[in-house]
Amino acid sequence: MGENGLMVQFFEWNLPDDGKLWKNVASEAQKLKTAGVTAVWLPPAYKGAFGSKDVGYSVYDLYDLGEFNQKGSVRTKYGTKKEYLEAIKALHDKGINVYADIVLNHKMGADQVEKVEAAEFNEHNRYQMVGDNRTIGAWTKFTFPGRKGKYSKFTWNWRHFDGIDWDQDNLKRALYKFAGKEWNEGVDDTDNGNYDYLMGADIDFSNREVFEELVNWGKWYIETTGIDGMRLDAVKHIPAAFYRDWLYKLREELHKELFTVGEYWHWDRYRLEKYLEDIKTPASLFDVPLHFSLHNCSRAHGDFDLRRIFDGSLVQSSPISAVTFVDNHDTQPGGFLESWVEDWFKPMAYALILLRAEGYPCIFYGDYKGIPHDKIKAKKTVLDKLMKLRKTKAYGAQHDYFDDPNCIGWTREGDPEHKDSGLAVVLSDGTGGTKHMYIGRQFAGAHFSDVMGNAKYNIKIDDEGFGDFYVNRDAVSVWVRKEPK
Repeated sequence: MGENGLMVQFFEWNLPDDGKLWKNVASEAQKLKTAGVTAVWLPPAYKGAFGSKDVGYSVYDLYDLGEFNQKGSVRTKYGTKKEYLEAIKALHDKGINVYADIVLNHKMGADQVEKVEAAEFNEHNRYQMVGDNRTIGAWTKFTFPGRKGKYSKFTWNWRHFDGIDWDQDNLKRALYKFAGKEWNEGVDDTDNGNYDYLMGADIDFSNREVFEELVNWGKWYIETTGIDGMRLDAVKHIPAAFYRDWLYKLREELHKELFTVGEYWHWDRYRLEKYLEDIKTPASLFDVPLHFSLHNCSRAHGDFDLRRIFDGSLVQSSPISAVTFVDNHDTQPGGFLESWVEDWFKPMAYALILLRAEGYPCIFYGDYKGIPHDKIKAKKTVLDKLMKLRKTKAYGAQHDYFDDPNCIGWTREGDPEHKDSGLAVVLSDGTGGTKHMYIGRQFAGAHFSDVMGNAKYNIKIDDEGFGDFYVNRDAVSVWVRKEPK
């Protein structure tokens, strides 16, 4: 069976723009390994439109990984190309996989304005034109003068995009679609009629030159960095057919598995399942519906039915395709998709994704290290406990006891491959209580202790393999075998 997989998102939105993240990653590789981390998701490594201050999602030059003097700096917010490659090597040396953040939906920070015929469209109904075609000044010419054609001589012009949100000639912000272009199909249609356009100069994925250049870039990037997989940004704004063909091409030509997880931000799991069906290639998605359940539960302060916590989640219906998470850089306070899981519920939320059999969990840097910008304290102590439990104890058959609206539990029987594995979890978002749960006859007569420190006494498993496992109010207890000295 091997070790349980565990991903960590090693950044949050408000990190200082001091260029030190790649060095910090390298220095913490051993600690991450010891904690049970098997993969690290790193932020976008390429130059953004705002240079060293750019978080990475305002993509300017995909080939500039902190190597060229562009947008006011050589390094990115996180460091130089050399430091990025050193960080990846440090993680690989410890047997940790590296997933790169891939942002292909748009480009920003163009080098020149082009005169383009375009029409204004209703931002809330992208099929409704609200003005006649006219010539606008569009920031769509990308020549990358600082790179001077190194790695790729491809330059971008308006024909490689289908729309933009700024007319430089009239200094007007509006949604413009270029004449002769159509919004890409195969994107999310539950918002704004067609949700192809998100920001910046929107890439036209039906353009063959675009596809070929992005394939060439993808091969260059993977061969240059040695990454093991990818986190795909904003996939609901990009045709599923593009990623179907792009991923197939990369995997075929590089002979590499390339684990891939997409960010399809939607509360409806059926939308996520439809995307996985349409993409027709091995991929996972972040379990956004589960995140919203955790968020809503944390805000309900006891008025949420815990028996339903996994209802409507991707991990419930397609566990092998679900990357479970509590929060991320977008959901943190002030984020574009702010929906923060309140701090009191974080230990319970992480127990729900870390200690169960289903899903591939991802821990957020902002929870593990804290977010000083918003005075959010680190939860490293409790997360280290839960991560260690995942690494050493959370194995074997699972038995669920989701039978009370405010107090639920489950057990894992353990397996022979992982010595002393097996555990029992009880959590509450209201009044605490005791769960009579089966953990396995192999534990008959054994003593169990709550490693979370909520229950101060040991319990003994009966002859049938059952135990009475306790939890305090608004807490989580994790019971593991611990014989009295």
